[in-house]
Amino acid sequence: MKELTFETLIAVFEEIFSPGLFWAMVVAAIVVTLAYLYVLIRDRSMSMRKFLLAQLAMPFGAVAAVVFVQSVTNSHLRDIGGPVDVIVLLGVAAMGAVGAAILVYTAQSLFFRTKSLSQ
Repeated sequence: MKELTFETLIAVFEEIFSPGLFWAMVVAAIVVTLAYLYVLIRDRSMSMRKFLLAQLAMPFGAVAAVVFVQSVTNSHLRDIGGPVDVIVLLGVAAMGAVGAAILVYTAQSLFFRTKSLSQ
């Protein structure tokens, strides 16, 4: 592999997760992102109370992402071999944390809408 291209990355992720699971995760990420943008446009501001609750979900999202990736790839924490493995593991945890925060904030805004003072 002399060059890292977008097609190569897709092929690698399909090999790691299987094509069905990979594309299901891509679709889920797109749906959650569009719902988050809808909520931000609809509300025209962020609720700090909902944002705090979303931040409290971040550690759980980080752990869930690491456990998910390790279960799909049949690896364990004992398989970490060097600094690159630690960096990748921290990246997975960070993406899981941010994803959980966005998901929780969006779910709160869509399903538990608070009434504004002007109504």
